[in-house]
Amino acid sequence: QVQLVESGGGLVQAGGSLRLSCAVSGRTFNIYAMSWFRQAPGKERESVASITWSGGSTGYGDSAKGRFTISRDFANTAVYLQMNSLKPEDTAVYYCAAAQIPSRDYDTWGQGTQVTVSS
Repeated sequence: QVQLVESGGGLVQAGGSLRLSCAVSGRTFNIYAMSWFRQAPGKERESVASITWSGGSTGYGDSAKGRFTISRDFANTAVYLQMNSLKPEDTAVYYCAAAQIPSRDYDTWGQGTQVTVSS
């Protein structure tokens, strides 16, 4: 079993920055990749950024490109999402999720952290 705990959300003004953290514990050797997703009220869940567990490959959704950076801390077994130039439309609950072998499906999720960007 893998456990995920997000932190770092909050209220920020447009143009500001936040760094989200996802603490990862448990059977981490089964993890293939980690991703950040977000879901705003009344909208579908959206993939924001992903990183392979080796840290060698990253990917970003269109809304995140050029503003957000996903990274992995090997020492502390955590995944981060640095969010810069935040916009009101970034307001959502942000979740980290783990894709495990062999399915590589995102089947383990954290509880989410609220990000609110004021205009």
